[in-house]
Amino acid sequence: MRSPSVTRACVARSGGIILGGATGRLVADGGDAGDLMAIKDLREFITLLERKGELRRIGIAVDPVLEIGEVTDRVSKAAGPALLFEKPVDRDTGRAFQMPVAINLFGSYSRTAWALGVDAETGTWRDLDAVAKRLMELLPLDMPASMKGKLDVLLSLKDLAGAGAKVVRQAPCQQVVLRGSEVDLGILPVLKTWPEDGGRFVTLPLVVTADLKGKLNVGMYRLQIFGGRTTGLHIHEHHDGARNLREHFGAGEKRVPVSVALGADPATIFAATAPVPPMIDEYLFAGIIRGEPVEVVKCVTNDLKVPAYAEIVLEGYVEEGETRPEGPFGDHTGYYSLADEFPVFHVEAMTMRSDAIYPATIVGRPPMEDCYLGKATERLFLPVIRAMMPEVIDYDLPLEGVFHNCAIFQIRKQFAGQAFRVMDFAWSMGQMMFTKFVIVVDADVDCHDYSQVAWRCFNNVDPDRDVMVTKGPLDRLDHSSNQQSFGFKMGIDATRPLPNEGYERVWPDALEMTPEVKARVDAMWKDLGL
Repeated sequence: MRSPSVTRACVARSGGIILGGATGRLVADGGDAGDLMAIKDLREFITLLERKGELRRIGIAVDPVLEIGEVTDRVSKAAGPALLFEKPVDRDTGRAFQMPVAINLFGSYSRTAWALGVDAETGTWRDLDAVAKRLMELLPLDMPASMKGKLDVLLSLKDLAGAGAKVVRQAPCQQVVLRGSEVDLGILPVLKTWPEDGGRFVTLPLVVTADLKGKLNVGMYRLQIFGGRTTGLHIHEHHDGARNLREHFGAGEKRVPVSVALGADPATIFAATAPVPPMIDEYLFAGIIRGEPVEVVKCVTNDLKVPAYAEIVLEGYVEEGETRPEGPFGDHTGYYSLADEFPVFHVEAMTMRSDAIYPATIVGRPPMEDCYLGKATERLFLPVIRAMMPEVIDYDLPLEGVFHNCAIFQIRKQFAGQAFRVMDFAWSMGQMMFTKFVIVVDADVDCHDYSQVAWRCFNNVDPDRDVMVTKGPLDRLDHSSNQQSFGFKMGIDATRPLPNEGYERVWPDALEMTPEVKARVDAMWKDLGL
């Protein structure tokens, strides 16, 4: 197994948003996944997208309140380009914001693939398989029970150390430093995207916390602007960041440091959304994807580390027991998530680049930008799923299920009850525990073809024999359950039943023409004039 090297090929870089640029290129190397040429930061990614004709600059005044959201929703639904709003303005006050808004950067399969290291010149979405292979080869998936197994994992982690975060002393994200009363979140062109939203929300934040041992976590939890120096912190009880807060409060701390980075390299932004294995942190995960370490810098008011090439950083704390109603918010389910009590984030300092870009995303009824990030997670973690469930050929997370409501597994069925084993295992795996519907189909069914899946479900399934209903954790955003974050889930076995699964009749064959006739008709097709 190759250990990741930090002696990666470097790309020539120039400052500014129009100059420079990297292609996030995956270079062939000995026939394996290759060496990655990392995209340095958000503006290099923007430069790449503009060069590829995948970004449009909006030069007229547009309001971050509803207008940017409506424009972006239309563009996103039409599978359109990334957008850079150069003149955001508050129409109520006439105030012009001094930084542009970048949005929909990940809003296509191609752009998301480029963000994760696929060659922007010759690569395709399918080339994410090479990135997935690299992750599978390098990541420790779990801690073995035996001492020898644990030592083997620790040695592999030592090999991975070169891909971990690299601490630097000076960073572009600290070119401007505002402290205390100088801090004013009102200078940021924060979006309100849907009419019934409870206010303006920071929607693409990298929220950095640490556990009691100092291990960092980077998660993406929205922030509702409450005032010039306070926000809500929409952090669910299942999130690793919430666990870190509970640890500190349980140890008697009254204030826990939290820092929020806005705008980093695209691989690190993705890592904040991904189900990263618990033994590593998001910076290391991003470093493996990028092929070189993420450069981080210590915050000016706490010991947390944030991406050195971030655009904007908010530093502050949350206090034990302090909550405030946050929401409603037009969410990725396509419905409003209702107001509820969440921690309050107090901002003590704001650092930024001198020419900062404000990054944002909007979510809503799919397809939206977050769908492509979710599909990238699906592809990158397929080898992990296969390693844990060898019978799995492929799986699909439908966009309409918003990635926590439905999963379709395509398996090689060999024994009775195997489909139910897959359901149980899926519900035991990390964030997949939230999946409300798990559908299992046979090897000859393309799990990505929803017509094929529906045909098998509607025709093959006997509700008494093939449906399993259970209870367990649900995503907090699931509004259908009677109780928050807990409720019923369903598994559907749409595979062909085996005799010892209770089916005693003769199972019919599906209709299919013989290969010989197909070949003869293929040969005459042009002459048929059809």
